[in-house]
Amino acid sequence: MSSADVLDLAETETREDTPFGVYIHWPFCLSKCPYCDFNSHVRQGAVDQKRFVRAFAAEIAATAARTGSRTVSTVFFGGGTPSLMGPDTVGAVLDAVAKHWTVAPDAEITLEANPTSVEATRFRGFRSAGVNRVSLGVQALDDDALRALGRMHTAAEALAAIAVARSVFDRYSFDLIYARPGQTAIAWREELGRALGEAAEHVSLYQLTIEPDTPFAALETAGKLHVPGDNAARHLFDATQEVCSLAGLPAYEVSNHARPGAECRHNLVYWRYGEYAGIGPGAHGRLDVAGKRIATATEKRPEKWLEQVEAAGHGLVVDEIVTRPEQADEFLLMGLRLTEGIDPKRFQRIAGRALDPARIAELHAYGFVETTPSGRLRVTRSGFPILDAVVADLAA
Repeated sequence: MSSADVLDLAETETREDTPFGVYIHWPFCLSKCPYCDFNSHVRQGAVDQKRFVRAFAAEIAATAARTGSRTVSTVFFGGGTPSLMGPDTVGAVLDAVAKHWTVAPDAEITLEANPTSVEATRFRGFRSAGVNRVSLGVQALDDDALRALGRMHTAAEALAAIAVARSVFDRYSFDLIYARPGQTAIAWREELGRALGEAAEHVSLYQLTIEPDTPFAALETAGKLHVPGDNAARHLFDATQEVCSLAGLPAYEVSNHARPGAECRHNLVYWRYGEYAGIGPGAHGRLDVAGKRIATATEKRPEKWLEQVEAAGHGLVVDEIVTRPEQADEFLLMGLRLTEGIDPKRFQRIAGRALDPARIAELHAYGFVETTPSGRLRVTRSGFPILDAVVADLAA
C-alpha cells in the first residue's frame, strides 16, 4: 500500500460537526428465517444478558479510547432480534455509550423489534430505557406469506404491535418484503396500501433476494421456489414508488420511504459515508482514527466474541486502513443509494480524481443518472433497478 493510496482525512473535511453513529448488534433470534443471511443465531437456553452487557461496555470503552471525543447523534440496536433483550439490558448499554462519548440531546436511538405480542409488552420499558424509535420487522400483512417467510407472528399480531408502537413512541417504522413467490402487482398494491394506512412517517420496503447459503437458496436450486422474474419485479418496484409517493412517503433511498424530515438518521450516517462504531458480534464500523479511515469488524460467533472481549477488551477480527480507492468505491456504493445522490466534489476529495465525464454523459444519455441544479449527481428512478451496474460503471 503506497502513501498515495491512503487518504488523510485532515486534508479533506472536518469531522467535528458530522454525525457519529453507534451500532449495537444483538445476535440472537427465536428462529432463523429461511431468507435471512444476517449474523443471527438461535439458542435453546437463556442468554446471559448481564455477561453480554459487560462485554458491550468493554468494547464500547475500547472503541472510545481510539476515537477520542465524539458526540453521538444516533444509536441503532440491530440484529438478530434486539427486542429479545430486556429493557434493563438496553438501558445498561446506553449508559455505557453515554459514559464514554457525549450523547446529543436530540440523539435518535432506534431498536429493531419483532411484532409479537410478547415483545410489544416491552415497548414501554424500552422507551424508559432511552429508546425513542422502533423499527418493526412486519415483513407481510398476509398470514400465508408470513408462514412462507418463516415468521413467527400473524398479520393481526403485527397490526397490534404497530398500534402499541404508535402509542408509545413518537417515531416508528416497519419493514415489508415484496417480490415474494407468486405475488402480483395488484395484490402488492392492495397490501401496501393497507400498510401505509398504519404508517406514520417511515417504511422500509425490500425486494426479496435469494441470498447464498440460505434455505431459500436451496429451495430455489431444487426448483421448489420461484420468485418473480426481472420484468415482474420491475412492475412491483414501480408500483411501490407510485403508491408510496401518493401517500406522501417518497423514496429517499432505494428501499426506504419517509415523509420529508422523517428519514432514519442512523442509516443516513452509513449512506452519507459518515463515521460509526460497530459494537457486538459481527458488527462492522468505519472509524476516523489519527487522520485515517479504519474499517473494523468483530468476531461473528457470539460465544467466541464474548471470550475474545473478556480476554482482550474487544472482539475485533478486522482492523485495517481503508485505502483511497476503496473509500471512493464505498462512497459511490453508499451515496448513490440515496435519491439526493452524491456531491462529485466530495468524491474528488476522497478519490483524488474526478468522476469520468464521458461515463457520466453516457449514463445521462440512457436516463440512468441526472445532475441536480446544485450540482449533485443522482440515480434516476429508471436507474435504481440497475443501481449496481450504474455504480460499477461510475467506479471503473
